[in-house]
Amino acid sequence: MLFPKIRDRNVWLINATIFFVGVACGIALSLLALHLDDRGYSKTSIGTLAAWFALGIVGFSFPMTAVMRRLSPKKVLVGSLLLYAVTVAVFPFVTPWFALAAFVRVLDGAASAGMWIGCETILLSRADGDEKASITAVYAISIAVGYMLGPFCSKMIVALLSLEVAFIVAGAISLLTGLMVWARLDEEPLVSEGADGPEGASAAMSLGGVLRRIKTSCFGNFAYGYFQASVVLFLPLYLVAQKGITREQTILIPGFFALGMLSFVSVAGKLADRVGHLFTMRILACVGMAAVLSFVLFDRYWLMCAAVTVAGATIASISPISLALQGVILPRADYGRGNALYNGFYAAGMLLGPPISGGLFTSFGGPAMLYHLAGLWSAFVVYSLIYASDDPARAVHRARRTALETA
Repeated sequence: MLFPKIRDRNVWLINATIFFVGVACGIALSLLALHLDDRGYSKTSIGTLAAWFALGIVGFSFPMTAVMRRLSPKKVLVGSLLLYAVTVAVFPFVTPWFALAAFVRVLDGAASAGMWIGCETILLSRADGDEKASITAVYAISIAVGYMLGPFCSKMIVALLSLEVAFIVAGAISLLTGLMVWARLDEEPLVSEGADGPEGASAAMSLGGVLRRIKTSCFGNFAYGYFQASVVLFLPLYLVAQKGITREQTILIPGFFALGMLSFVSVAGKLADRVGHLFTMRILACVGMAAVLSFVLFDRYWLMCAAVTVAGATIASISPISLALQGVILPRADYGRGNALYNGFYAAGMLLGPPISGGLFTSFGGPAMLYHLAGLWSAFVVYSLIYASDDPARAVHRARRTALETA
């Protein structure tokens, strides 16, 4: 079967939650660069604003774990959805740059950290050990469908009403999702508890021990955050400035990226559960790197859309597999801190990617920006080869193969 059998209704509810989050974020992200460009912000300023957003994620990711210990993943998730509703709805109406950066974008990042960590902690705690990548793939599909629909929704809303209304609609979706989670999601045990109860907390590893365990997962998510934040902001501007693509056509680019993820992530998850998570991530990174380099070569719109779709199918599939990888490496007692580090590295990528990419774009042009993104994925491939033994699923696969050969 392509999809795993999921009997826990809370897993399906988390998938529905992240779907609606994807729709809201897809609406906002597809218009973000165009709105800021209309306001007269330079490419470097646009990248800096994205860095403030990532700074909010970095600053609030680890504290979210402490908050979940005192409250619960459910309460953190609901509060984060409501906060995101406010920040995305007011975004187009805040004009001073400092207020937009230091308050709106930072709080947007804090809300995103809470939404991701809350969803992922609940998901990993309820996912079967042998099918974690398959289940996180369904989770990623839910995100992809939302991100795919979001740009199409934003295009219709802008055509019928206005750009400002599109951001308000995104906020309303997040608000209603928060109310749904509050009413329907079962309360989750405190994240400090292990699989065997409260005493599991005493066996939890140090923060450094958690990081050493999931370093390859964190690098993969860092690279994805760096790449995603850079491409979302600057690929549309590159297509307009150097490829002759119209502004209206660029609105659909994130949708094609999500379409690629949607079409392949479940297959990638199945492969990861069978042959190893890190091994699968390495292959996906190699193919995705080639897709990134093709952006420089292609000039026709449909070829660019095809390249973006391949990039989504490969590079975007790395994120849920890296989430599953840390889920099989860590004990349940450490899921909360693992997810905080995992999302913190993702946000660190988002923090560094846009200003560096924007600076390269401004100084040397779009191709130089794309070459350095391909170089980042090359570095991940090398890193994954050095620490290939960190993947327990790969070790199990090799043991089974050896047993079959010697039988």
